[in-house]
Amino acid sequence: MSSFKFDGREIPFVDGQTILQAVQAAGQDIPHLCYHPEFKPHGSCKLCSVRIGERMIASCTTPAAAGMNVESDTPDINDQRRTLLQMLFVEGNHFCPSCEKSGACRLQASAYELQMMSPHYDHFFPDRPVDASHEDFLLDTNRCILCSLCVRASRDVDGKNVFAFSGRGIHTHLIVNARSGRLGDTDFAAADKAAQVCPVGCILRKRVGFAVPIGQRPFDPPPQGE
Repeated sequence: MSSFKFDGREIPFVDGQTILQAVQAAGQDIPHLCYHPEFKPHGSCKLCSVRIGERMIASCTTPAAAGMNVESDTPDINDQRRTLLQMLFVEGNHFCPSCEKSGACRLQASAYELQMMSPHYDHFFPDRPVDASHEDFLLDTNRCILCSLCVRASRDVDGKNVFAFSGRGIHTHLIVNARSGRLGDTDFAAADKAAQVCPVGCILRKRVGFAVPIGQRPFDPPPQGE
């Protein structure tokens, strides 16, 4: 099996694996938001960017190659990641203490991991809708980070095209493909892959909020002493 260096450690890989996939298979991780193992890597969030030589590349889309020297956990790379997170936090309306996804949110977990202590930039405070029209799901676009996972899942796995993006640049936003624009007027269902892939608190299942105690959520640290 071939290998490459990742922050000084040898990481084995098989042909066809990306850097991120090989690192995860070896029990390590690289901060990421838009990557999902069941979809073709997208490379849009750039949080997983690493350095090879003088180049910064997205580890989720770059094939692993023998002998490469990959740098990830360095002060300057983590500074860039923190900047990306800070911009995501101010572009939306993220209020972690009151969010049902707290402790299970990859955006929040990444901010903790990278020790993001403040948003740094001025908040945009965008006026984004909350759609509670669906019987089983709440759609809160205030928390959307435009990862496109729900769009890809609904299109490529569910075959429904419930979600899409509208606008360009800073005006890009998530929309629902219904004449009314309401999630309740679509055939969106709990069994859909799109209902399961949101890394933040944008797509929330109703009547199960805060059911998992603090300390048992996916990104909660283990209690002290364990």
